[in-house]
Amino acid sequence: MKIIQYCQHVLGIGHFFRSLELARAFKDHEVILVLGGPRVEADLPENVRVFQLPELMMDADFGSLHPSRSSRPVEAVKEQRQVEFYNLVKEEKPDVLIMELYPFGRKAFRFELDPVLEGIRSGNLSSACVVSSVRDILVEKSDAVKFETRVVQTLNTYFDAVLVHSDPGVTTLDKTFSLMDQISVPIVYTGFVAAKPDPGIERSLRRKIGIRADDRLVVVSAGGGKVGAPLLNAAAEAVRLMEGDFPLFLHVFTGPFMDAADVDRLKQNESERVRVSRFTPDFVSCLAAADLSISMAGYNTCMNLLATGTNALVWPFDQNREQRIRAEGLARLGAVRVLGREDLYPQQLAGMIKSALLEKDRVLATVDLEGALHTALWIEDRVRSLGRV
Repeated sequence: MKIIQYCQHVLGIGHFFRSLELARAFKDHEVILVLGGPRVEADLPENVRVFQLPELMMDADFGSLHPSRSSRPVEAVKEQRQVEFYNLVKEEKPDVLIMELYPFGRKAFRFELDPVLEGIRSGNLSSACVVSSVRDILVEKSDAVKFETRVVQTLNTYFDAVLVHSDPGVTTLDKTFSLMDQISVPIVYTGFVAAKPDPGIERSLRRKIGIRADDRLVVVSAGGGKVGAPLLNAAAEAVRLMEGDFPLFLHVFTGPFMDAADVDRLKQNESERVRVSRFTPDFVSCLAAADLSISMAGYNTCMNLLATGTNALVWPFDQNREQRIRAEGLARLGAVRVLGREDLYPQQLAGMIKSALLEKDRVLATVDLEGALHTALWIEDRVRSLGRV
């Protein structure tokens, strides 16, 4: 089976790593991972090859697209991307086309997605099973009625299924999408998509970092890094106030897209007990080794926390409700504690860090984290039932 998997990350890197985890689950099949955002360091499985479109990103306010590695006009980049993506699908003739987030998001990329969908529907392109791959919670829209109506029309016209990467015992898509009953194609809850650390990796990783046996490792992160600098600065200040309370080792991950000035400011805190890194492709192992995580509340980071069971303080991105809804849902399970803006005062945050490090073992609710495997199995069965392989 040949699969084309489209992923466009525009601000953070969560969409990329969730798509990569899904691609990894199709280990017995050929996967072409189509990427349209800035390149991210990652180890690719043997069954996956990347097709990189000319890079586009959005500004932090989600107001406009811009090339990330070029000074070319954005319209010229869009035209090139549309041709390249269409021709790829035409030449490769995939059995399955997975659209990450679309049409629930990525409206700005309709210029390259809709021609492919119409080509498959009309027969100008080879027949393929077309699937929408969507996370647990959607970002709210200013005109919800118009948005949801368009999504339903697109799904019912072009798609064969919607795969929701959530455990319905935690959250369901109808919490942020009201027209679920108007979608005529199957809606499948796969469970959460979560990378998992290798067993026992925490001991070897702590030795590699140089952490002493009695050190408390605190990992602080900001996803892709476009937002989150206030959290990282507050954590660094809070840990400085705690000198003498605990033998602490602070490892800060800024994310690959953090502004250079913010990174330089954080690096001024570096010492033998504080390390600042841009990025690691094996972040889940770092969390497995940590005594405490302080982070944003993006999908991938939260799933990493569930997979590792690491004690966590999370600060939801406040431009929309997505991260707050997720964080509050996980807080009800006892998986995280949610930080408010008032908690970013260093003295207040230091107290919360101390309390978290002293916390006894927690009992967490069981959550389905096998979303990647369940996605692969469902698509295999679906394609087989349609007689396409």
